[in-house]
Amino acid sequence: MIIYFFLAIGLLILLLGGKLLVDGASSIALKLGMSAGLIGLTVVAFGTSAPELLVSINASLKGNSDISIGNVVGSNISNIALVLGLSSLFYPILIRQTHIRFDYSMMLLVTLIFYTLSLDLIISVWEGISLFISFIAFNAYLLRNLGKGIEKSQESNPEEFGPVGNYTWAASIGLLVGGTIGLYFGSELLVDNAILISRQFGVSERVIGVTIVAIGTSLPELITSIIAALSKRTDLALGNILGSNIMNILSIIGITAIINPINISEAFIQSDYLWMIGISLLLFLLMRRKMRISQFEGSILLLSYFAYLYFLL
Repeated sequence: MIIYFFLAIGLLILLLGGKLLVDGASSIALKLGMSAGLIGLTVVAFGTSAPELLVSINASLKGNSDISIGNVVGSNISNIALVLGLSSLFYPILIRQTHIRFDYSMMLLVTLIFYTLSLDLIISVWEGISLFISFIAFNAYLLRNLGKGIEKSQESNPEEFGPVGNYTWAASIGLLVGGTIGLYFGSELLVDNAILISRQFGVSERVIGVTIVAIGTSLPELITSIIAALSKRTDLALGNILGSNIMNILSIIGITAIINPINISEAFIQSDYLWMIGISLLLFLLMRRKMRISQFEGSILLLSYFAYLYFLL
């Protein structure tokens, strides 16, 4: 019983750390004049991906690569099917042409590259470096090109972010540091106790990684996207999901592989990766249907997630 208690505590600390990190980073971004749309694609997306980063690095260093990979693959699946599906139930998410031409296209391209690199059952140091360089290039492009277009059509408004927009520089930096510390200790508790649970019940680390760990680390995306949808800031909700999936692969897999090469079980290639690609393609069809993700499209996404869990378990 104590294992579940520490697992829950670790998850709680992760969520709190992620919230502090997002608030601090968003406050700093607002002070630098970034728009809500750009913050969703960059700062919030990376901030809500921070739990996955710490968990994957921690698991890889401890020799639990199945949890490391399962965390990212499972998170990308749940981000689209679970998080976006649930968010659309609260408020329809409007789709712009730029979402399809750039955001979604980049996510699908990165997902296919990740699948291709994984076919030899290892993400090497050099592949990790390539992914991380792509991560830097992607963000540089956003800041230099896409950001200019967004800023012209959507001014940064601190009031949209509530109290976050009024934080001082010292408070913003303090939240950033506090959130990072919380993420570290939360990831320690989550990974250690997830491993113990998998051994106790004889469940593979792959299954634990793509379910308990992945869903747990996807909660920041879920909370952020639902709040954004309720506030009718659908740019932020959709940008958060697509941006997080891109960064999960480029930054989390990239950084983790640089620190320690990641071994990949063949079961991932034969099942989970295919589900990740399939659900990504399903998202495209639903987005193109009426250029919005309403309750109907959201329900289909949720059903696809439950189908994945059914075949997995």
